Amino acid sequence: VPVGVAAAIYLSEYAPDNWLTRGINLAIINLAGVPSIVHALFGVGAFVIFAGFGTSILAASLTLAVMTLPLIIVATRESLQAVPMAFREACWNMGATRWQTIRTVVLPNAISGILTGVILSVSRTAGETAPIMFTGAAFFFPFLPASVFDQTMAMAMHLFVISTAVPGVPDELKYGTALTLITLVLLMNAASIWFRSYLRGKKKW
Repeated sequence: VPVGVAAAIYLSEYAPDNWLTRGINLAIINLAGVPSIVHALFGVGAFVIFAGFGTSILAASLTLAVMTLPLIIVATRESLQAVPMAFREACWNMGATRWQTIRTVVLPNAISGILTGVILSVSRTAGETAPIMFTGAAFFFPFLPASVFDQTMAMAMHLFVISTAVPGVPDELKYGTALTLITLVLLMNAASIWFRSYLRGKKKW
């Protein structure tokens, strides 16, 4: 999250408006729409094999971070650009630096959109199976992982396996697992809506 927000601040507030910046923004938007299976294959090649992490929590976490980063950058950049330019100009006219303007005016007015984008990105990640299936998730792990280089269990992976690869699993268990996962995602979405409404109520524009 800090990397995504920092990248969005640079692209929105510091980077010059030229062909390179526009190309980077277009690439980030395209990356935000890449299917999760592509990120999974990238994670296998970059983190599991090339970096030598193996199928582990670290490899899965980095893969999910790469998948979530473009979403956070896009949401944050749009929130920053929604803040009126008059707010920035008023601060500059009073002698504030660019960073002081961002920290005291732009970010407080954009925080509702930033938090909404972050929570929605996390809720999307919570339901993904492909990235963790190939990089770090195990169907059954009899003990808690001792380090980030161990595998771990994930609800999305568990649901996928009991629904497709394990015969004789009661339907109640399948539907119960699915309901639990859906409930968690819906709670995250509800939290994002509440934060957005609460923080927007404090805006003065």
